[in-house]
Amino acid sequence: MSKLDLCGIFLLYVACKRFVYILQVNFNWQTKQLHNFVKDKEIQSFDILKQKIAERMQQSFPGINPVISEWKGQDIVDFQEELLHKVNAHISEKWFYTHLKSGKETLPRIDILNLLSKYVGYANWDDFKFKNTIPVKAADTTKEANKYFIYIPLVVVVILGVFIALFKMMSSGDYRFQFYDADTRQPVVNNIIEVQVLHDGESPVNYLCGPDGSFTAKTAKVNIRFVVKSPYYQTDTIFRLLDKFNRNESVQLRPDNYAMMIQYFSTMNVKDWQKRRNQLNRIIADSAMIYQVFDKEKIGVELYNKSEFINKLTFPSTGLKQIEILDTKYEKDKISLIRFRQKETDK
Repeated sequence: MSKLDLCGIFLLYVACKRFVYILQVNFNWQTKQLHNFVKDKEIQSFDILKQKIAERMQQSFPGINPVISEWKGQDIVDFQEELLHKVNAHISEKWFYTHLKSGKETLPRIDILNLLSKYVGYANWDDFKFKNTIPVKAADTTKEANKYFIYIPLVVVVILGVFIALFKMMSSGDYRFQFYDADTRQPVVNNIIEVQVLHDGESPVNYLCGPDGSFTAKTAKVNIRFVVKSPYYQTDTIFRLLDKFNRNESVQLRPDNYAMMIQYFSTMNVKDWQKRRNQLNRIIADSAMIYQVFDKEKIGVELYNKSEFINKLTFPSTGLKQIEILDTKYEKDKISLIRFRQKETDK
């Protein structure tokens, strides 16, 4: 796995973790908002209950102040006696000042709320709340909560999507492979170099290198495997782990010395013909198949056996000069097949 893949996985992990954190914060915020909303509604219901208590007391004591927070002294005593008589409940003066007279936003115990609700004509506190609900701002609160619940995750998802798209763009790219001679360490230029990129479960993709001895492949995978063929170099299968931070790769090709030797003999004027014949005899198998391929002006091939090929290549009077090797195959360290063509020469 490449450095970019590890970096991408780490960043994706951080983004997902951040996304979960934002969802959790958003959920906690909504829970708190809902809790505050419910609490606010209960405080409002308690304020209504206090108004109902004052109205109920006015039925028994018409001269009492209609605002319960203004009660004092005898008003409080009358209220204590009224509760004791009507619902058989008793509250202290301290309790009255704490919960009914002050503006403190805390609710009394549920048993006291039940008694007070019963006093004003309801079964209990829940019954009172149900029949005296004020749905004001409930829709607005829900709408506000939903807005944050939708927009915050949506923004995170969009950012995460952009990140994934950028990561895919970075992970998929062009890789350039330059071929070098393993002996001379120089680029293999002006040679026929064929490349077959191998894919699991798919047909190979063929490339023909340019004069600069390189080819470019586009892939999003972390590795690549290809077969490289060249007339004057040994066929080889290359496997590379791709580095997305370095998209230029160097590949060494081992020279095919026998093919180079044959090409050299066809282009140079060598005086020792017998020595050259002996060398060719050693490197070419007795049963070798040797084909001369013609250019497009002349359709077909011409077949030579070993002796015919050596004779035509070594005798000055024959016509096999300036040949170009197209393909060679080997069997037991000897050439078993040669495909070549004769270059056109200026006359």
